[in-house]
Amino acid sequence: MAMPVVDTEYLKEVDKARRDLRALISSRNCAPIMLRLAWHDAGTYCAKTKTGGPNGSIRNEEECAHAANSGLKKAVDWCEEVKAKHPKITYADLYQLAGVVAVEVTGGPTIDFVPGRKDSTVCPKEGRLPDAKQGAPHLRDIFYRMGLSDKDIVALSGAHTLGRAHPERSGFDGPWTQEPLKFDNSYFVELLKGESEGLLKLPTDTTLVEDPAFRPFVELYAKDEDAFFRDYAASHKKLSELGFAPSGAKSCCPDTTVLAQSAVGIAVAAAVVICSYIYEIRKRAK
Repeated sequence: MAMPVVDTEYLKEVDKARRDLRALISSRNCAPIMLRLAWHDAGTYCAKTKTGGPNGSIRNEEECAHAANSGLKKAVDWCEEVKAKHPKITYADLYQLAGVVAVEVTGGPTIDFVPGRKDSTVCPKEGRLPDAKQGAPHLRDIFYRMGLSDKDIVALSGAHTLGRAHPERSGFDGPWTQEPLKFDNSYFVELLKGESEGLLKLPTDTTLVEDPAFRPFVELYAKDEDAFFRDYAASHKKLSELGFAPSGAKSCCPDTTVLAQSAVGIAVAAAVVICSYIYEIRKRAK
């Protein structure tokens, strides 16, 4: 499918779809599974081969049937209701927008959303998503393959503040936090507490506390929710744009042109000051 034309009409449809998603997610309390859908569509990306990623391919029966995607057919079907009202929007954009809205309606940070993703029907091979039964080396293999960092791994793991594990989907049962429909930093607070009755801790959770590179982020996010929200929003945006180059999008990094111009300006000002100083010295010497 061709890249969508992100014109005024397309942006209007995105706004309408956002409102419909907000209503749907709020009424059905389905933020956790919508966020999972967005992540699992994006999380197949391979930076080396430039395959997978947030391209809507999870809607295909073959990919949706992958073991890691168990239970996500429900979220795909709910998104189809919104897609039917707004057919212009690509599935790729719709699923990522659903993830952004899921975080917002549960009290999380506002995540910058730039539309324009292209749909694909090519399903990546099974096994590209994280396995909750494994530890730090596995997490790094998965996230480094996407082009993400240790900081991204920990920040994104914080989204386990939403939802619960279901035994028929993952073999695990229970929520990670006391309020599984509230997006906050309690996932990290609970991690540092150790075992808590009734709350879940997977091997991929406990490794965040045990690994010396991951733990400082856990400690920071447990004591500073603002820091967690800031880093989560940045990492979520990166995940949602893997392999996607938004046209005309604002960069999350400082504008290099502006930086270069600033450097030139400073250099010129310094040169003027030096020349004036030399001129004054020579003037006095005469």
